[in-house]
Order: sequence, then structure tokens, then C-alpha cells
Amino acid sequence: MTAAESRHWEPKLLDAGGFQPEISSFRLHLAAEGKAAKTVRTYTEAVRWFAAAHLRRQASCTRWEQVSRPDVQRWIVWLLERYSSAYASNQYRALQQFFKWLAAEEEVPDPMDGMRPPRVPGKPVPVFTGEDLSRLERTCAGRSFQQRRDAAVIAVFRATGIRLSELAQIRYDRHDPRHSDIDLELREITVHGKGQKTRTVKISFGAARSVDRYIRARARHAQAYRPQLWLAVSNRGPMTTSGIYQMIARRGRECGVDVFPHRFRHHFSHTWLDRGGPEGDLMELNGWSSPQMLRRYGASARSARARRTYDRIMDDSP
Repeated sequence: MTAAESRHWEPKLLDAGGFQPEISSFRLHLAAEGKAAKTVRTYTEAVRWFAAAHLRRQASCTRWEQVSRPDVQRWIVWLLERYSSAYASNQYRALQQFFKWLAAEEEVPDPMDGMRPPRVPGKPVPVFTGEDLSRLERTCAGRSFQQRRDAAVIAVFRATGIRLSELAQIRYDRHDPRHSDIDLELREITVHGKGQKTRTVKISFGAARSVDRYIRARARHAQAYRPQLWLAVSNRGPMTTSGIYQMIARRGRECGVDVFPHRFRHHFSHTWLDRGGPEGDLMELNGWSSPQMLRRYGASARSARARRTYDRIMDDSP
């Protein structure tokens, strides 16, 4: 989301008035289903924004039962005129889930029944080149706490493609392996994913060495007793997802590479498929339950993989 988009999400601009009781109930419903806190916040704030900015200010609605399909359509058009189609699509899907819940809960018509989401043009995320990764790793070369921590974070992202939230939640306890999510001997990390699903991923020997170096530096940190693996500099507490994101972006700026945590997920998926890794194993490692994600994340360099496969399949040499 751009800076311009994020400004619309400030709580002071989301006064839903008389529409708020149902939104609060929707929030409770999502939480009771075990949805991630970020998902709950994203969905409910999307509904609040629609109610506050459109229903209360533009439409003649005072109750949810009065909301019609044109009301939703006008709101989506307004979003498309100002934001990306992907952003408008996310807002659409949040409203869709709300109205489905409301229709089932209160037995009122669903104004979005039969509607289709905005079309989102495919924009494959570019994978890293070998030079990109080398430049990124060189920015973290050194023995300081910060350098070893950043090198370990980047190494784990590269080796696993796990989500930012999953990386931030990794726990470490040097005294009790039962309270640690990372096992360097087995080169495995227990990951706590979406929907409270837990899975185990492998890391490379190189990533294991980077994490080991960081853990030795971490032992001298004033906050080393914390259960979170990743600690901030200057003896401050655990890093947040925002802090990790900012660190990755800063390291990218230092070496002139466009870097954000989710790009590693696309790169890992491409690398796995490019080297002939089974699709089912990739789904397991990435925590996917739908093959649709394979198509989305494998699109980053699908054409390059196809051309290399052509040379292997169609080789005319005797």
C-alpha cells in the first residue's frame, strides 16, 4: 500500500456511526474463526471506510439493509480511480466477506451476490539475479551485532521464502530446545503461519552458519532473555514486522537493489521450480493449501523456465 493509500486508514477517518455495531460483530466473528489479527484489522477497516466515506457521506443509507449493489459499485469505481486495481480488489473482497456474513447472520439480501471483483492485471514480481543477492549480502558483511543479525535475516528469507510475519515470530531459547523454533543441527525452523497453522521448513548450510553467527552475537545482547529470536540494536527489545521490513528496504537502498521481504518468497518459489523441485513439496514448504498459489508465485520467471526446458527437451544433438 502506498503512503497515499495508508492515510485513508487512520482511525479518525473511519467513523461508521450507526453502521458500527454490525462491524464490531463481524470483527468478533472473524476473531472467533481464528483469523490472523492482520486479516481481522484489514477486513473490518475496509468495511468501516466504506460506511464512513460512502454510505454516510454520499449515499442516503442509514442501515445496512438499505445498501444496494449500485452503492458498492460506485465505491469500487471510486477506489479504482484513485488506487491500484489490486488494492481495490482487496477492498472488494473484504466487503464481500462482510456482506456474506451479514446475509447469513441477519437474513438480509446480499447486495454483492453475483458481483465480480475488479480485474487485476498480472504483474509478475521479478526474481533476484545472482548479482542482486551478492550485493545485498555484501551490505551486511562484518562482525557487529547489526551486521550479523541482518545477514542472518536475509539468509533465512533467501533459504526458505517464509512470510515476514512468520520470520518475526521465530522463538529462541538457548537453555530449552522445547521453547525454540530453530534447530541448527537439523537445519529446521518451526514456522507459525496463517490461521495458526504450524509447519517445519529447512534452511541451507549457509543460512544455518549465518544464524549461528548471529546467535553468538545475540548472547551478549542485554535483551537476550527474550523469547523472540530477532532483537533490535542498541540493546532494545524484539524487532517487529515493521522493523524487519524497514531493515530489508534500507539494506536494499544501500546496494541499489529493490528489496522487500515478499520478493524473497517469489524468488524461493521460482528457484525451487526452476531446479525441478516437486510442486507438492513447494506447497508444503510455503504453507499453501491451494494450487492457485503455485501459479501466482511461479509466474515470476515462468517464461525463462520454459525456454530452458525447451533446450533440454528439443535438443537435436545426436
